[in-house]
Amino acid sequence: MNRKICVFTSSRAEYGLLLGVLREIKAIETLKLQILASGTHLSPEFGMTIQEIRADGFDPDEAVETLLSSDTPSAICKSMGLAMIGYGEAIERLRPDIVVLLGDRFETFCMAAAAQVCRVPVAHIHGGETTHGAIDEAFRHSITKMSHLHFASCEAYRQRIIQLGESPDRVFNVGALGVENIRRTPLMDRGELAESIGFSLEKPYFIVTFHPVTLEQSTAGFQFHALLEALDAFPELNVIFTKTNADTDGRVINRLIDDYAERLPKRCLAVASLGMRRYLSAMKFASAVIGNSSSGILEAPSFKVPTVNIGDRQKGRIQAASILNCAPDAQAIRQTIGQALSSSFLESLSGISNPYDRPGTCSAIVGQLAKMDTSSTKKAFYDVKFL
Repeated sequence: MNRKICVFTSSRAEYGLLLGVLREIKAIETLKLQILASGTHLSPEFGMTIQEIRADGFDPDEAVETLLSSDTPSAICKSMGLAMIGYGEAIERLRPDIVVLLGDRFETFCMAAAAQVCRVPVAHIHGGETTHGAIDEAFRHSITKMSHLHFASCEAYRQRIIQLGESPDRVFNVGALGVENIRRTPLMDRGELAESIGFSLEKPYFIVTFHPVTLEQSTAGFQFHALLEALDAFPELNVIFTKTNADTDGRVINRLIDDYAERLPKRCLAVASLGMRRYLSAMKFASAVIGNSSSGILEAPSFKVPTVNIGDRQKGRIQAASILNCAPDAQAIRQTIGQALSSSFLESLSGISNPYDRPGTCSAIVGQLAKMDTSSTKKAFYDVKFL
C-alpha cells in the first residue's frame, strides 16, 4: 500500500514554498499525496487562493473553512476552535500516515495538535527559527514539540530544535524551500510580468508586504501609516503591495493599502496574492523589498535585492548583509530606504551569500518522508549535555 502523505496549507505564502515538495511527492509511485487546504485559501477576501492550487494541477482532498469575518483576538480564538474540529474530522477521513506542516501560523498549530491527538506523526519544515515580534514564535516551538521529523533551514536552527529536546537523528538542515524555488522556477521577464499583473513596470518599483506585529497591542495602523508616509518621499518609484494574511488587525492594514492605491492608481498596485512565480519574478526586478515579511529575509538575498526590514516581526532571524533593519517610524523608514537605494550599498551586494541556500532541499525532505518510521508517535526527550 502506498504511503499517504497529507500536506497542510492555509495561506498563499506557505503553499508557494511547498509547491516543489508537492510535485516530488506526487511523482513517486510509492507515495500518495493528500492536500488539506484551509484558512485564507478559501476566502474571497484574501484572494480565494485555492484556485491557484487547482491551477497548478492539484485537487485538494479536503477544504476546511475556519475563518470568521473578523480579525480580533477573540475571533482568531474562535477560528482556532473551528480549525481543531474541522482538522480532526478531516484526519479521520483521510487517515494519513504522515502530516507535513510548514511554518508557524495559528492554523498550522491547530493542525499539529489535531494530528497529535489522532496519533499521526508530523513532519515540520522551518522549525527552530525565532521571530520576537510575532505570536507565531510560540506556535512554532509548540509545533516542534508535537513533531517527529524536522527540516530546518540552516544549521543554527537545527541546533535550536535539538536544544528543544528533539533527537539529532530526526533533525535535518535542508536549507529554505523559497531559495530552491528561485532556482527551479522559470521566472517571467519584465514585460511578461507587467502584462500578467496589468501594471506598468517601466519605472523602478518597490515590493511592500507588511504584516501586523502580533505580540504588540494594536500597532498595525500606526506603523503602516508611518510606512506610507515614508513611501511618499520616493514618488519616482512605483509600489506593488501584497496584502496581509488573516492575522489580528490584518484588515486594518489591507484597508490602508486599498485607500492608498485608490488615491494613487498610476503609482500603486494592490493584490491579495501574486502567486509564487509572479511574486518571485516581481522581486527579481524590484529596487527594494520593504516591510516585515519573511520573504525579504529568506528569498530577496538570492536576487541581491536590498530589504528594508521594519520593526520587530522578523527580529531574531539570521540575516544576509543585504538586509537593513529600522524602527517602525516614518523618519527611520525613509532614511533606511534611502540607504538601500544608494549606489554604495547596491555595489556592496555583489558578493553577498544567502545563509538559507542549500542545494536539493525538496529532494532531501521527500526522501526522509519516504523512509520515515510511522509505526508510532512515541518519542523520547533528548537531553542536551551542558558544560
